[in-house]
Amino acid sequence: MKVLLIKDVKSLGKKGEIKEVKEGYGRNFLIAKGFAKLATKEVIKEWEEEQKKKAELEALEIAELKKEKEVLENLTINITKKLGSNGHLYGAVTKEDIAEALKEQTKIEIDKKQIDAKNIKSVGEHTVDVKLGHSIHAKLKINVEGK
Repeated sequence: MKVLLIKDVKSLGKKGEIKEVKEGYGRNFLIAKGFAKLATKEVIKEWEEEQKKKAELEALEIAELKKEKEVLENLTINITKKLGSNGHLYGAVTKEDIAEALKEQTKIEIDKKQIDAKNIKSVGEHTVDVKLGHSIHAKLKINVEGK
């Protein structure tokens, strides 16, 4: 019997593959446990259409992320921090500070976990990496000023 795997099955195959298996194994284990469906023409066609829809959605998501990357790379975020007596920053500019400043100044919300930067401890211009997803990264410029 032929089955379409809808989940990865160790020692048999990966999701989306059509495999020839013994009748009992296919019905009593793979189909019963939800690892596979009987590979009829309708099931295979439905699977292919589902994969096309997923690919189209992913392409749209990647296009949106590329637009967001372009917007972020053309921005400069200004952050003002208190200066210590020696002229250095009192504390540091954290990922959370960057995310908050970005939200306040541009209304763009990015999770602090997406910002790949060490704490900034000096005044001046700095560049941080923002992970947007699907291996798309944006370089965000930050201008740190003391008060």
